[in-house]
Amino acid sequence: MSTIDLNSDVGESFGNWTFGDDALVIASVTSVNVACGFHAGDPSTIRSTCEAAAAAGVTVGAHPGYRDLVGFGRRFLDIEPRDLTNDVIYQVGALQALARVSGTRVSYVKPHGALYNTIAHHEVQARAVVEAILAVDTALPIMVLPNSTIESVARAAGLRTVAEAFADRAYHPDGTLVSRTLPGSVLHSVAAVTDQAILLAESGQVRCLDGTVITLPVESICLHGDTPGAASMAATIRSALGEAGINVQSFV
Repeated sequence: MSTIDLNSDVGESFGNWTFGDDALVIASVTSVNVACGFHAGDPSTIRSTCEAAAAAGVTVGAHPGYRDLVGFGRRFLDIEPRDLTNDVIYQVGALQALARVSGTRVSYVKPHGALYNTIAHHEVQARAVVEAILAVDTALPIMVLPNSTIESVARAAGLRTVAEAFADRAYHPDGTLVSRTLPGSVLHSVAAVTDQAILLAESGQVRCLDGTVITLPVESICLHGDTPGAASMAATIRSALGEAGINVQSFV
């Protein structure tokens, strides 16, 4: 039986602004990437999200991003490496404290949005992120795009890497994600998202936007919490994986 982790981005509400249905998403996944306040989330939201994850027995990961609330962390920032390192340390540390009082702990780090995509090829920023994790806890794994710069930099530094793929995003043949500015970059059909998740879990393959099929051996599959209908998609994917004989459990 194949085994796969199913993760989702949560805790991204802010103040009176509610974003996504975290409770229902958490009920269907095995790991959650909790916003740390820089791209989304606030202390009360973060704590309640950690409490919900703890109650459900779901693994909590830190989801640090660029300091960009207005752009939801999806815009590149040309930030000094030391500043980026300190920003990531600050975010992970804040989540560690809120997770601890919620009865759980931070078990891994997954950078968010533009930071995630940038460190897939930007070595300077990749090293800055790795330095932050090493400073906080050398035992924390980092979730990464497979065959990326951050993967090689993190491994060279002695960090465990967890390769992931996305059930709801389109790919280029080189294994990178299609930019959200381009048509077809996000999969909205429940059937398409489910089929992509099953193919990834069963064979470690994904069909790209141009129709080619590439291999992406991964330990975790992500469904974005802000994708329309994410809660029902998560439930459908979890059920479909089980029906396909795939064991869904946290990689931790």
